[in-house]
Amino acid sequence: MENLSLSCRNEVLTATLKNEIDHHSAVSVRNEIDDRLYKEMPRALVFDLSEVNFMDSSGLGLVLGRYAKAKELGIEVVVKNPSKRTEKIFRMAGTDKLIKIIHDKEIK
Repeated sequence: MENLSLSCRNEVLTATLKNEIDHHSAVSVRNEIDDRLYKEMPRALVFDLSEVNFMDSSGLGLVLGRYAKAKELGIEVVVKNPSKRTEKIFRMAGTDKLIKIIHDKEIK
């Protein structure tokens, strides 16, 4: 899929989202992530947003919906490398109070 690549390593499922995440792409991305969540049962789900150039409220809903599923399964969720615009959307929605947001420069 052109908007998503998934990898699981050391019990961390990384969902690298790419290009535009809008209502057209969110449904198939959601289904793929959900399938892998149940298959892998990782300890953490990381949304890598470093390759996203546009995200609307559908993208926010995508992440929040996966957060709800992951929380039910005891899986931690992290958002990694959002653009300034995307991070602002997360903060305005209060998502940063639920989901940790990190940037590579903060990782040591």
